[in-house]
Amino acid sequence: MAFHVEGLVAIVVFYLAILAVGIWAAWKTKNTGSEGDRSEAIIVGGRDIGLLVGGFTMTATWVGGGYINGTAEAVYVPDYGLAWAQAPIGYSLSLVLGGLFFAKPMRSKGYVTMLDPFQQLYGKRMGGLLFIPALMGEMFWAAAIFSALGATISVIIDINVNISVIISALIATMYTLVGGLYSVAYTDVVQLFCIFLGLWISVPFAMSHPAVTDIGLTAVHHVYQAPWLGSINSLDIYTWLDNFFLLTLGGIPWQAYFQRVLSSSSATYAQVLSFLAAFGCLVMAIPAVLIGAIGASTAWNQTEYGVPDPKSKKEADMILPIVLQYLCPVYISFFGLGAVSAAVMSSADSSILSASSMFARNIYQLSFRQNASDREIVWVMRITVLLFGASATAMALLASSVYGLWYLSSDLVYIIIFPQLLCVLFIKGTNTYGAIAGYLFGLVLRITGGEPYLYLQPLIFYPGWYQDDNNLYIQRFPFKTLAMLTSFFTNVIVSYLAKYLFESGTLPPKLDFLDAVVARYSREHMDKATLVKSDNIVLNELAPVNPRHSLTLSSTFTNKEAFNYVDSSPELSNTEDN
Repeated sequence: MAFHVEGLVAIVVFYLAILAVGIWAAWKTKNTGSEGDRSEAIIVGGRDIGLLVGGFTMTATWVGGGYINGTAEAVYVPDYGLAWAQAPIGYSLSLVLGGLFFAKPMRSKGYVTMLDPFQQLYGKRMGGLLFIPALMGEMFWAAAIFSALGATISVIIDINVNISVIISALIATMYTLVGGLYSVAYTDVVQLFCIFLGLWISVPFAMSHPAVTDIGLTAVHHVYQAPWLGSINSLDIYTWLDNFFLLTLGGIPWQAYFQRVLSSSSATYAQVLSFLAAFGCLVMAIPAVLIGAIGASTAWNQTEYGVPDPKSKKEADMILPIVLQYLCPVYISFFGLGAVSAAVMSSADSSILSASSMFARNIYQLSFRQNASDREIVWVMRITVLLFGASATAMALLASSVYGLWYLSSDLVYIIIFPQLLCVLFIKGTNTYGAIAGYLFGLVLRITGGEPYLYLQPLIFYPGWYQDDNNLYIQRFPFKTLAMLTSFFTNVIVSYLAKYLFESGTLPPKLDFLDAVVARYSREHMDKATLVKSDNIVLNELAPVNPRHSLTLSSTFTNKEAFNYVDSSPELSNTEDN
């Protein structure tokens, strides 16, 4: 394949435009807020992200390179098809559920990161444990989409994969470093526009190629391969449901999502943003579905791609750039390449910022340096943006199973963090003992279930397992959802059991080594507020939404200006009166 100078110029122009928008947004950040809340402006954008920008940035966070490439691949692969392209519906429902049940309580209480409520209720140690799967999910996701971007660029303009990955990562890291959420949000607006325009321009040209058969015919008839609408065998229904719940429920507890929720100007706006993004995800999936269908409807021996076809060459995961390259005119394929690049950068920058935000606030500040100045926190965030960006890039270049690592880490987010989030927001009375037990049970059940992408053999064989052609054990049983439910009920049962044993006197108070039951409830009974010991987190540092708030437990975690749960929080008013 010849080196395309025009393609390289197009990519350079696109990257420079994105960088310019990011730098402008960074300048806007410096002119927003006071000197004392600079770190909060970087993390949650000063809590003044409006509906338009917020809707774009939340949609762009989900519509990434993995979302577009993965949807096209699922539709193209024989015996799977559209029936197994679960991401568009799954993530859209995830955003709807997040808006209905999670956005309002999180935004109303003025949290700064997703881990804040865990550290408020369970303490800094549990917050640190939950940071691990959250960090793994963000980093492996960024690495996976950087890797996909490198392969895409190399297909279309024939430059070195490593160079394209490094340059893309540098651009995304640079504007995230200087501008934080403002840069990420405003560049997302440009990137989402590029994704929409680039893919929709490509679809008509690809569909009108002489080698492409009518996709309406190939949807239901076997022409070059099985119909691209796909089907779900009765034996695979539980696997389909397990993956669907993983996408729908496991798509909620991500810092990248809650960062947008917490940056919105009000709790109601946070809900509306979620609903807008759900609609945006569905709309943006349409061209990816069509491109996958076009790939399944093409006689590849009549194109420059030749034989065998992409699935036979094991290049099904690259069907989107292959369609752009071989079924579209050169100048159109460059538009599509810009769309894929935009999709990758819009997700990667969000993951890098999310990971650095959680580390700087929940690990560095609240666990080790409670009295750290705002300037110090800002510098910690900048350093970690560089470190996490470099780490994601290194994994994209060096790891041979980045996608497998991301699948496993996203499973951990679903199995561990989601049930913990349910408990901390909606189940009264859970404590650190239950949280730790639920964490460990969920982790053990997931690891012992095996992971084919990492060649990790299972230790527990659930009903319906089988061995594939590569001698890998595949579980048909929905063991991921079983592990999630086990983690949830373990948290609740152990929490209430520990509470009963300590409060009834069955166990002496000295055995409450985590201060999760006896010390906590006795102090609340005496003082109507949790006292802070030297070995606990400093609660007045946990959510500095407004410096004039008093230092009671309720007001520390509550942004009164946005708080709408007057009827559902009688304890808060009682605490403040005292």
